[in-house]
Amino acid sequence: MNHTKKLNHGMRLNANLFERSASMSNETWRIFRIMSEFVDGFESLWHVRHAIAMFGSARATPDDEIYQSASAIACGLGHLGFSVITGGGPGVMQAANKGSFESPAESIGLNIDLPHEQESNPFLDTGLDFRYFFVRKVMFVKFSAGFVMMPGGYGTLDELFEVLTLIQTKKIERVPIVFYNSEFWKGLVHWLKGELLAQELVDEKDLKIFKILDTPSEVVEYFQEYYHLFE
Repeated sequence: MNHTKKLNHGMRLNANLFERSASMSNETWRIFRIMSEFVDGFESLWHVRHAIAMFGSARATPDDEIYQSASAIACGLGHLGFSVITGGGPGVMQAANKGSFESPAESIGLNIDLPHEQESNPFLDTGLDFRYFFVRKVMFVKFSAGFVMMPGGYGTLDELFEVLTLIQTKKIERVPIVFYNSEFWKGLVHWLKGELLAQELVDEKDLKIFKILDTPSEVVEYFQEYYHLFE
C-alpha cells in the first residue's frame, strides 16, 4: 500500500471512528431520555391505585356504537371507584376518558408522540406525553388493575397480546381482561382455538385469561364481581 492509499485508508478509519463515537454519544443521551420518561411516569401516576385501562380504535366517532359503549363502560367503572387509563387520543380513547371524566373517578391519558401529531383529547384529569411506546406500555401495565379491549386495529392488538403474554408467563399478576363485542373478536378467538390450541401452541387455560362481553352493564358488573365490590 503506497503512502497515498495509506493516507486515504487512515482518513476513512478516522471518519468511521468519529461516526461511531457520535452515534454512541447519541445512544447514551437516548438512554437518559428513556430514564427520564420512566421517572416522570412513575412520579405522575404513583397515586393511582385502582384503574382500568381501555384500548380501542382511534378512528371511532361519537356517532359509532362502539364510542358510546366505551363512554358508558368508563362512566360505570368510575362510579365503582375505578380510574380509567387510555392512550389519551381520539376515538375510543376519547370516549372512555369522557365517560370517566363525567364520573367521580380520575380520567388519565398516556399520549404518544406520532408523526401525524396525535393530540390529547379534552377529557383528561391527568395527561402525560411519551416519546417511547415501550415506556408507555410499562405505565399501562404497572398502574392498571384490569383491561377492556374494545374493537381496534394494530395498536389495540399490540397492547392485547402484550398483556396476555405477561399474564401467561406470570410476569404480572392475573387481572381481568375483557374483549368487548363478541362479533368483532369471534374471528380472532376462533383462530386461537382452531390453530394455537389445536396445535398445542397454547394451553386451554391460556384461553381463559380473557372474557368476552357484549354490553356496558355486563362489563361493569364483571369488574364489580371480580373485585368483590359492595359485598
